[in-house]
Amino acid sequence: MTDTYFTRRTIRKYEQREIDNDLLERLLIAGTRSSTTGNMQVYSIIVTRDQVMKKRLAPAHFNQPMVTEAPVVLTFCADFNRFSLWCRQRNAVPGYDNFLSFMTAAIDALIAAQTVCNAAEEEGLGICYLGTATYNADTIIEVLELPKGVVPVATVTMGWPALVPEQPDRLPLEAVVHHEKYHDFTPRMIDDLYRGKEARADSMQFIAENNKTSLAQVFTDVRYKKEDNEYFSEKFLEVIRKQGFMPH
Repeated sequence: MTDTYFTRRTIRKYEQREIDNDLLERLLIAGTRSSTTGNMQVYSIIVTRDQVMKKRLAPAHFNQPMVTEAPVVLTFCADFNRFSLWCRQRNAVPGYDNFLSFMTAAIDALIAAQTVCNAAEEEGLGICYLGTATYNADTIIEVLELPKGVVPVATVTMGWPALVPEQPDRLPLEAVVHHEKYHDFTPRMIDDLYRGKEARADSMQFIAENNKTSLAQVFTDVRYKKEDNEYFSEKFLEVIRKQGFMPH
């Protein structure tokens, strides 16, 4: 196992340097070799390199600078359109207009996305996942002209790092790994697991800047508010319905 997995960082600033076509193709091929449900490969990857197209995509991602600054933007989509077309052309009746099929395709797409990202980082490239792909999926569908049966689930910016930031913190292994069965957490365990995260200088800064009394409040009251979660949930569910995965 290479050190890449243990030293990785999210890269948001990129050199003004293109990614060679052969390298990009190799990364994408690596993605297509990833695990997939039933060997169906029910996902698609939209590669955006054209600056005009990046600018059209930018509002969907709240105009984060890396969307237009990165040499490559990849949109990973749950895609049962292609597979269903193949079924119909072979006298088979597809039954994938349901939520389970959306989840199957979304999982396939995310596995492919992470495989591409792992391969890219091993080549010295930097990546940044954009969660906004699901926030504003309707806008992305319009810009990329995605047909029914196709829903964006992740966007990744990719390029050569211009700035390597400090490595982000992670919880101790015992916070996320359970042996044999799930072991719920006591209040003392929660204190122990989050103590290091809460004591970081940047965490203390977040608390002070947002006039809160705990880091948890920064998440619940500022970064990922209940009302925002509910709004984008309804919006994304409507996209899934319109794209044919959930009958009205």
